[in-house]
Amino acid sequence: MALYIHLPWCLRKCPYCDFNSHVSRQDLSFSQYRQALLADLEQERPLVAGRRISSVFIGGGTPSLFPPDEIAALLDGVCARLPATPDLEVSLEANPGTLEAANYHGYRAAGVTRLSIGVQSFDPGSLRALGRIHDRKQALAAAESACQVGFQRINLDLMFGLPGQTSEMALADVRQALALRPDHISYYQLTLEPNTPFYQAPPPLPPEEVIWEMQCQGEQELSAAGFRQYEISAFSRPAAQCRHNLNYWLFGDYIGIGAGAHGKITDLEQQCVLRRRRVRDPVRYLALAGTPGAVSGQRVLDQADLVLEFMLNVCRLKRGFSKGLFESRTGIAIAGVQPRLEQAFSRGLLSSSEEGRIRPTPLGHRYLNDLLALFLPEEP
Repeated sequence: MALYIHLPWCLRKCPYCDFNSHVSRQDLSFSQYRQALLADLEQERPLVAGRRISSVFIGGGTPSLFPPDEIAALLDGVCARLPATPDLEVSLEANPGTLEAANYHGYRAAGVTRLSIGVQSFDPGSLRALGRIHDRKQALAAAESACQVGFQRINLDLMFGLPGQTSEMALADVRQALALRPDHISYYQLTLEPNTPFYQAPPPLPPEEVIWEMQCQGEQELSAAGFRQYEISAFSRPAAQCRHNLNYWLFGDYIGIGAGAHGKITDLEQQCVLRRRRVRDPVRYLALAGTPGAVSGQRVLDQADLVLEFMLNVCRLKRGFSKGLFESRTGIAIAGVQPRLEQAFSRGLLSSSEEGRIRPTPLGHRYLNDLLALFLPEEP
């Protein structure tokens, strides 16, 4: 089981971002929000009694806006309420424009083991086009400082398909990231999400064939450097995969606390899977945390939901899934989806190994939406 903690504030909202993030206010009280998170966690404890967490992910927003002493107090509060595995992985998202090198030591001392730095690009023009608040120099300094402090794991986020970007520019970003010696790189395409400024007024993006070239060249460069692609947009050195995200992709359970956070919990007593979400507005969340009103919605996944959500996650993985994993995580016999699997096999979107492991093919990963459409709930 895992724990996701959402810290929803940023210094500035990026024009492509559709996450539940808000511009920070001068009256923002870090300690008040931390106390609300821990009160929220208390509400979830009965649902997961007796279970241990193996990872914590602090995401946002920009979690590195929170000072190290608040992160330390938050993690102490979590560990006082939930038993954890001895090798607990704690990830923190950081923004080069807000995280000063002096804070790295504090986050490391607080118990953060994995730092995920949202670089996005090293090109000055691309950073400006994305509305990022950091520059190339700050991105380089952030990665170098993280290495010096000695985090167990360092991830760099890179985007491609940016406004005005060429294949050469995208490849230069990958090479620069590799030169910084991280052990994990996220490499993903910019998408124009509804309800964002970029969606309302789309910037000039590269043609689709150029974006495909960026993806292929980037993947080849990462592979040549010893990085293994274990998920569509995730590349790591051996044994450096992100445990928390792997738990999502393997359809594992997780608690979600914080404004707008989502969770997925298997209720073994009731033999069902619950989806729970928190109220999105930070002000309302602060007022309601620790009460039933902080949960803005809850639903029990039916069989159609379970099948689709399982496939939405595991089909992102290069290694795919086993029959046993499907049945243990959904409670459904795999024979119930065999006709749909056969369709995917026949269209070359899935393959099956001699051991019975089911994997997306390269074609299936390229046309993932077509693959997932086969598992949409049937019309009544």
